Amino acid sequence: MYDPMHNSNERTVRTSATQEAATYTEVESYISLKDLLHIFWRRLWIVILITFVVVGSAVGASLGQKPVYEASTKLLLGQTSQDEPQVNLMGSVEGLQQLTHTVATAVDSRPVAEEVIQRHGLQMNSQHLLDNLTVQQIEDTQFLLLSYRDTDPERAQEIIDGISDASTQRISEANATRNDITITVWEYAAIPTSPISPNPIRNGLLALGLGLMLGMGLAFLLEYLDDRWRSPEEVERVSGVPTFGVIPEFEVPKKRRRKVRRALEDV
Repeated sequence: MYDPMHNSNERTVRTSATQEAATYTEVESYISLKDLLHIFWRRLWIVILITFVVVGSAVGASLGQKPVYEASTKLLLGQTSQDEPQVNLMGSVEGLQQLTHTVATAVDSRPVAEEVIQRHGLQMNSQHLLDNLTVQQIEDTQFLLLSYRDTDPERAQEIIDGISDASTQRISEANATRNDITITVWEYAAIPTSPISPNPIRNGLLALGLGLMLGMGLAFLLEYLDDRWRSPEEVERVSGVPTFGVIPEFEVPKKRRRKVRRALEDV
């Protein structure tokens, strides 16, 4: 038998359930700044622990590495003047860049590296030497800056000075262009006194930022996976209905728990 009131009540219940579900979804997706601060404070131990582990690992790894020293020398590029008219490469920006690139390529080459290894009796191959060599132009000048990195400061100075001498000699003898290029060692390297790496302070600061991000990310992830309700306000926010009462948490004394247990056993 058809009961219109029954169907009407069923539609009303379904509509209310749908509205409550929509309200639940809307309220659940809303997180205020206060809630974020509560989450951060509640999971603060996780953030501190992750940050401590990351910073400790970075600083420990830095202190365990061998220090690396860098020695540098400067080369001055030039061009000899001749009586016959010719194009002066030093007279334009393009010419200076072309000349600098040519000399830098010659310095950072295998023949120069092999000559330095042979002169100083180094126990390394040419590729290893070139991997630790840096050649760059000092901006808007005719100087080339040569730098070499090594775990031994005296060896770093010896190698970079050897590279300067070998490259100037080979380039002067080659005269690769019509215009005679001159290259002079303007400043020899000094023995470096402090390493350029590792840098425990810099690595520690970088690890501090990374640890804070990882810690906060893990804290919010655990909070997202935790579906417990911790306060009446959170229950109201999630459920969308007001809270009329709260049952406080209390602890039953041991004697009373024994009496209750015996009474239940007797039943």
